[in-house]
Amino acid sequence: MASPAKTSDDIELVEELKSKYDRLLEEIGKVIIGQKKIINELLVALLSRGHCLIIGVPGLAKTLLISTLAQALDLKFSRIQFTPDLMPADITGTEVLEDDLSTGKKIPRFVKGPVFANIVLADEINRTPPKTQAALLQAMQEHEVTVGGITYKLDEPFFVLATQNPIEQEGTYPLPEAQLDRFMFSLWIDYPSEDEEIEIVKHTTSVYQSLPEPVMGAEEILQFQELVRRVPVASNVVNFAVKLVRMTRPNFNHAPKFIRDYISWGAGPRASQFLILAAKTRCLLDGRPTPEIEDVKQVAIPVLRHRLVTNFHAEAEGVDSVSIVKMLLEKF
Repeated sequence: MASPAKTSDDIELVEELKSKYDRLLEEIGKVIIGQKKIINELLVALLSRGHCLIIGVPGLAKTLLISTLAQALDLKFSRIQFTPDLMPADITGTEVLEDDLSTGKKIPRFVKGPVFANIVLADEINRTPPKTQAALLQAMQEHEVTVGGITYKLDEPFFVLATQNPIEQEGTYPLPEAQLDRFMFSLWIDYPSEDEEIEIVKHTTSVYQSLPEPVMGAEEILQFQELVRRVPVASNVVNFAVKLVRMTRPNFNHAPKFIRDYISWGAGPRASQFLILAAKTRCLLDGRPTPEIEDVKQVAIPVLRHRLVTNFHAEAEGVDSVSIVKMLLEKF
């Protein structure tokens, strides 16, 4: 277990992180109108060493948001447009043969693919076949790729954001539940409010184009990721997170009736881990030294939304996973 964040150095780091987080919101706000909740959740996932699945209709500036985040964090950004003909080597990289001028022989050289970046945007990940999806998901889990029997470490920090279009489902390859489980958060980007949309139109149709200033770099992010691991968590908060996840399983003795009625499979232990990590990060971004149960509740929907497999009863009655999580939270 990591040592608690009680030293004076850690206290200073908490204050520094809060200050930089406020600056980050200002810098990203120069380009992105609104979406503060999504920005907060993206930063929570990054500092927790997690990855995000982002779902939203086209035209909501998902790519712009992520590239702006990369600029404000001074990180290398890469975008992969997933298509049905995309191959694993198009993501990880491939070996090419080159002439060795000293010997005259052909020698292999590895050409790195777009996955070798700090922030990788996997655009419309469900448009590509499972074999290609798996190439990215292995990199997400192991933070490395293997080509030609040689393993290459990815740059740290490594953060993957995969997008899906909720409208067009024809010709897609939905991610299996086991692969969805690798994503810490499932985030839904909704339409902006009327006032925000007016600001967006004014901002994007004028000559003036603003750019975010870098607020922190890779080394600082790695330092803050370590800080998250050192944050102490009270037993009652851990117990709450575990109980909440266990109650999503229909075979659990104390599961509510609506869980047994609507759920085929509940969330696994990874959900409990992500709830606590997200709660830790959330409290740090708020300038607090340790998380509370309310922090766990606030991250419950993005952590659990994609981990609950609903059955035909739920579909017939129009009950989705978000509604089920909300019903669960009302019981506490």
